[in-house]
Amino acid sequence: MLVTEAYAQAAGGGAGGAGMLVQFAPFLLIFVIMYFLIIRPQRQRMKSHQAMVAALKRNDTVVTAGGLIGKITKVIDDAEVEVRFGENAPVRVVRATITEVRAKPEPAANDS
Repeated sequence: MLVTEAYAQAAGGGAGGAGMLVQFAPFLLIFVIMYFLIIRPQRQRMKSHQAMVAALKRNDTVVTAGGLIGKITKVIDDAEVEVRFGENAPVRVVRATITEVRAKPEPAANDS
Protein backbone atom coordinates (compact mmCIF):
# COMPACT_ATOMS: atom_id res chain seq x y z
CA MET A 1 0.00 0.00 0.00
CA LEU A 2 2.90 2.38 0.59
CA VAL A 3 4.23 1.82 -2.91
CA THR A 4 0.88 2.62 -4.47
CA GLU A 5 0.64 5.87 -2.54
CA ALA A 6 4.16 6.83 -3.63
CA TYR A 7 3.30 6.26 -7.29
CA ALA A 8 0.11 8.24 -6.89
CA GLN A 9 1.95 11.20 -5.45
CA ALA A 10 4.61 11.23 -8.21
CA ALA A 11 2.14 10.84 -11.04
CA GLY A 12 -0.34 13.46 -9.77
CA GLY A 13 1.36 16.64 -11.29
CA GLY A 14 -1.03 19.44 -10.57
CA ALA A 15 1.83 21.99 -10.72
CA GLY A 16 3.73 20.48 -13.70
CA GLY A 17 4.33 23.81 -15.48
CA ALA A 18 6.30 25.26 -12.59
CA GLY A 19 8.39 22.08 -12.39
CA MET A 20 9.36 22.35 -16.04
CA LEU A 21 10.39 25.97 -15.56
CA VAL A 22 12.68 24.98 -12.70
CA GLN A 23 14.18 22.22 -14.88
CA PHE A 24 14.93 24.58 -17.79
CA ALA A 25 16.23 27.45 -15.64
CA PRO A 26 19.86 26.17 -15.58
CA PHE A 27 19.88 25.83 -19.37
CA LEU A 28 18.55 29.36 -19.78
CA LEU A 29 21.14 30.65 -17.33
CA ILE A 30 23.96 28.89 -19.21
CA PHE A 31 22.76 30.36 -22.52
CA VAL A 32 22.65 33.88 -21.08
CA ILE A 33 26.17 33.50 -19.68
CA MET A 34 27.46 32.13 -23.02
CA TYR A 35 25.87 35.06 -24.85
CA PHE A 36 27.59 37.68 -22.71
CA LEU A 37 30.96 35.89 -22.48
CA ILE A 38 31.32 34.44 -25.98
CA ILE A 39 28.80 35.51 -28.61
CA ARG A 40 28.54 39.25 -27.89
CA PRO A 41 32.31 39.96 -27.73
CA GLN A 42 32.85 37.95 -30.95
CA ARG A 43 30.23 40.05 -32.76
CA GLN A 44 31.90 43.25 -31.53
CA ARG A 45 35.29 42.01 -32.79
CA MET A 46 33.77 41.17 -36.18
CA LYS A 47 32.22 44.63 -36.49
CA SER A 48 35.47 46.38 -35.56
CA HIS A 49 37.43 44.22 -38.05
CA GLN A 50 34.94 45.00 -40.83
CA ALA A 51 35.20 48.72 -40.07
CA MET A 52 39.02 48.51 -40.09
CA VAL A 53 39.04 46.68 -43.44
CA ALA A 54 36.59 49.15 -44.96
CA ALA A 55 38.80 52.09 -43.90
CA LEU A 56 41.99 50.81 -45.57
CA LYS A 57 43.73 53.41 -47.71
CA ARG A 58 46.94 53.92 -49.65
CA ASN A 59 50.21 54.07 -47.63
CA ASP A 60 48.75 52.21 -44.61
CA THR A 61 51.13 49.70 -43.08
CA VAL A 62 49.25 46.43 -42.60
CA VAL A 63 49.81 42.95 -41.17
CA THR A 64 48.28 40.01 -43.02
CA ALA A 65 46.92 36.81 -41.49
CA GLY A 66 50.15 35.09 -42.52
CA GLY A 67 52.20 37.56 -40.50
CA LEU A 68 53.61 39.54 -43.43
CA ILE A 69 54.03 43.29 -42.93
CA GLY A 70 53.67 45.54 -45.94
CA LYS A 71 52.46 48.88 -47.21
CA ILE A 72 49.30 49.33 -49.30
CA THR A 73 50.20 50.78 -52.70
CA LYS A 74 46.77 50.69 -54.32
CA VAL A 75 43.16 49.95 -53.37
CA ILE A 76 41.84 47.76 -56.19
CA ASP A 77 38.20 47.24 -55.16
CA ASP A 78 36.03 46.33 -52.18
CA ALA A 79 37.60 42.89 -51.94
CA GLU A 80 41.30 43.39 -52.76
CA VAL A 81 44.22 45.74 -52.16
CA GLU A 82 47.72 45.82 -53.58
CA VAL A 83 50.44 45.50 -50.93
CA ARG A 84 54.20 45.89 -51.33
CA PHE A 85 56.32 43.63 -49.12
CA GLY A 86 59.87 44.95 -49.24
CA GLU A 87 61.39 45.94 -52.61
CA ASN A 88 59.65 43.27 -54.70
CA ALA A 89 56.68 43.71 -56.99
CA PRO A 90 53.36 44.46 -55.28
CA VAL A 91 51.07 41.57 -54.34
CA ARG A 92 47.27 41.51 -54.51
CA VAL A 93 45.81 40.66 -51.10
CA VAL A 94 42.24 39.94 -50.09
CA ARG A 95 41.07 42.58 -47.63
CA ALA A 96 39.60 40.06 -45.18
CA THR A 97 43.07 38.56 -44.60
CA ILE A 98 44.41 41.83 -43.20
CA THR A 99 44.42 41.51 -39.43
CA GLU A 100 45.97 44.77 -38.27
CA VAL A 101 46.68 48.29 -39.46
CA ARG A 102 49.85 49.65 -37.90
CA ALA A 103 50.00 53.33 -37.00
CA LYS A 104 52.44 55.46 -38.90
CA PRO A 105 55.49 56.22 -36.71
CA GLU A 106 55.87 59.78 -35.51
CA PRO A 107 59.20 61.46 -36.18
CA ALA A 108 61.46 61.64 -33.13
CA ALA A 109 61.77 65.03 -31.49
CA ASN A 110 65.22 66.62 -31.56
CA ASP A 111 65.52 67.75 -27.92
CA SER A 112 69.30 67.41 -27.53
